[in-house]
Amino acid sequence: MAVPLLLGLLENLPEKPYFRGMTNPVSVLLFGITKDIVGQSSLVLPLPDGGRVADLLAILHQQYPRLGGIKSLLVAVNSEYAETDTLLSPTDEIALIPPVSGG
Repeated sequence: MAVPLLLGLLENLPEKPYFRGMTNPVSVLLFGITKDIVGQSSLVLPLPDGGRVADLLAILHQQYPRLGGIKSLLVAVNSEYAETDTLLSPTDEIALIPPVSGG
């Protein structure tokens, strides 16, 4: 069931220059301020073959410029913090981790 849904999402992507040539969909979980900015708790975004965390962040910043203003935004891949050169695949669990305040 998930594959047809994912393919349907890819077919309905907006015509944006940064989506051209991108075919690997990745699912991204959003928390805190990232969820507030995007307006939902998860996204499915296409990445090019060999896409990395840096590519994902570039797409996110183009689609949601306010995300670029978040200091110390971390990305977790498969429950571990990831560097910008980490390769991503459609089976990865990806999460944006915003800074947390508290006392």
